[in-house]
Amino acid sequence: MSAGPRVIAAVLAGGVGARMGAPSPKQLLPLEGRPIIEHSIAAFEASPEVDEIVVLMVEEYVGRVEDIVAEAGFSKVSRVLPGGATRTDTSYAALSAMAGAADSDLALLHDAARPLVRAGTIAACVAALGSAGAVGVAVPSADTVVRVAPGHTGGEVIAQTPDRSRLRRMQTPQGFRLGVARRAYELAMADPSLVATDDCGVVLRYLPEEEVRIVPGEETNIKVTNPGDVEVAETLLRRMRAHADPGAPS
Repeated sequence: MSAGPRVIAAVLAGGVGARMGAPSPKQLLPLEGRPIIEHSIAAFEASPEVDEIVVLMVEEYVGRVEDIVAEAGFSKVSRVLPGGATRTDTSYAALSAMAGAADSDLALLHDAARPLVRAGTIAACVAALGSAGAVGVAVPSADTVVRVAPGHTGGEVIAQTPDRSRLRRMQTPQGFRLGVARRAYELAMADPSLVATDDCGVVLRYLPEEEVRIVPGEETNIKVTNPGDVEVAETLLRRMRAHADPGAPS
């Protein structure tokens, strides 16, 4: 565990994952025999940088996740709490659960639907927070991304093609000094026009003077969102294990 500021990881699973079309939240779907959320929690449980874990889950499934935590023997999980109606609400609930921590402590906010996050990514986030107040994990965009506008004769047309070399695709975890995250979310939650899809975006909008540092992510750190993503994640997981242990069956 860390000798400096405490590091608290929040695994966020407040959404039901409607795009998966499954009868239960996607975080509970099996991935090689274990629920997706169990893989995500396990990554932070195994991280020597992380001191404590809180889990935010869809309210009616909190008990199920408590059972998963107990069965897996996760010693760092202090609480499993209900998430909010939106991602922003769930992040705010996670920060509220850290009310007893100091502003100098560190928070890592991670999508439970990213079960393949690597130890090195977690360590890089914590290391970057030694000199930054906010940190995002991102990978370069391999695709050309365009901005569109309504066409004169219907449909959409390309309005702009941004320079791809400056574009990144955001992942999680996203890390913050708690004081920075608290200030940003206090302002955000008081704004009736708030629309946010990630936590770094909240800091960028409400604390524009605060730089958000980028650390490199991994292409394997996918988000399970659509049908078929579980099969992709299973393939990636087998490859990651084979790479770590060349003698292991794939």
